[in-house]
Amino acid sequence: MSGDSGTSPPVPSPYPQGMIRPRDRDAIVQSLRAGVVPRLGHQHIQVGRALEVKALLRDVDRVADGGSSVRFIIGEYGSGKTFFLQLVRSIALERKLVTLNADLSPDRRLQASGGQARSLYTELAHNFATRAKPDGGALASVVERFVSTTLAEATERGVEPAVVIAERLGSLSELVGGYDFAAVIGAYWRGHDIGDDGLQSDAIRWLRGEFSTKTDARLALGVRTIVDDANWYDHLKLLARFVRMAGFSGVLVCLDELVNLYKLAHTQSRNGNYEQILRIVNDSLQGSVAGLGFVLGGTPDFLLDTRRGLYSYPALQSRLAENTFAAGDLVDYDGPVIRLANLTPDDFYILLTRLRHVYASGDPAAYLLPDEALSAFMNHCAKRVGDAYFRTPRTTIKEFINLLAVLEQNPGVTWDGLIERVEIAPEANPDLLPLPGAGEQPPGRDDDDLSSFRL
Repeated sequence: MSGDSGTSPPVPSPYPQGMIRPRDRDAIVQSLRAGVVPRLGHQHIQVGRALEVKALLRDVDRVADGGSSVRFIIGEYGSGKTFFLQLVRSIALERKLVTLNADLSPDRRLQASGGQARSLYTELAHNFATRAKPDGGALASVVERFVSTTLAEATERGVEPAVVIAERLGSLSELVGGYDFAAVIGAYWRGHDIGDDGLQSDAIRWLRGEFSTKTDARLALGVRTIVDDANWYDHLKLLARFVRMAGFSGVLVCLDELVNLYKLAHTQSRNGNYEQILRIVNDSLQGSVAGLGFVLGGTPDFLLDTRRGLYSYPALQSRLAENTFAAGDLVDYDGPVIRLANLTPDDFYILLTRLRHVYASGDPAAYLLPDEALSAFMNHCAKRVGDAYFRTPRTTIKEFINLLAVLEQNPGVTWDGLIERVEIAPEANPDLLPLPGAGEQPPGRDDDDLSSFRL
């Protein structure tokens, strides 16, 4: 063996430069063909919206620096809100943040009395992701990392680990619920110390909000509180501080489908959820929390409707009002609301070239369509549905992937004979339909609409 070098030669990548890993390629293609947003490989298909991405990058850096942020990502149905949120989430993971994400639904809300808010917290905790575990399920590994760094510090200082644990967790007691949170982390440490897997499992279950009664929590861990509808947001604040103790930069919470709050038929239920949004906005804008950011996705109606949307709540309307000077071609990306700009035809053409590239696994020799076919496809879509094909491109992208699949599996078929057979129709917007939830009135029985009432 040669003695002039103490390191092994670098292992060459199995994929040539520009090639796309099969895992990323399949994740993108399968997701887009199903009409959903892929969780991997966003960088391969991101086009346009550079200013919006830059604004969110500043938010990520602010959270990583110990600050706080809140952003409302507003766009039409099918315009790419979910993709944008996933892109921001992947950026946050690369910046060493922990991300939590969930979609709101009738069973998952920001405020409730029947367990829906705790259900939202549980979903967020299960989607607890780090760069090493981008698909979620990373809460236990973060707690383990905290314990490991504590052991290393105790060894370096020559003191008992329990002393260092108590010192590091002491700052949590100043927050709401911090005493019991610290006690649960202490219980996890004891389980780690004595090899009690059951105690460690119970501690993680408590942190995930999976205990349904205080009695069970007291018997398992000796604490008197659990995550419930009233305190779930306080637990998010505790998690944000804890992950920084574990060596991460902070927490980014991504909540999508907030339009489900707009669809609540009961005014009191809507206002209760808007009150929780106001609390989040106030804390974030005033800097009352450290290392915690929110990115919230919704539709223009959810924001602007003065009867049912956020603008129906005066305190939120004043805080989220758009800059009156940013009109016409003028923009302002520093406010809490970011309106996603529509893709242009040029952006959409670039998107099609990237989808073609991804489908071919990054090999130009394997392209199934020439450049003129992309223009022909766009012209066909424009004739069918007008400019909606690039403004709300979900259906158009799905059909383009379907076209590539047919060409791949039927080598004798030519593209010019297939494009005219592509069926594109405007997507119906399900966000316009109210969804009744537990204890609410059915659609068409909105209690703040008394226009048909007669004596």
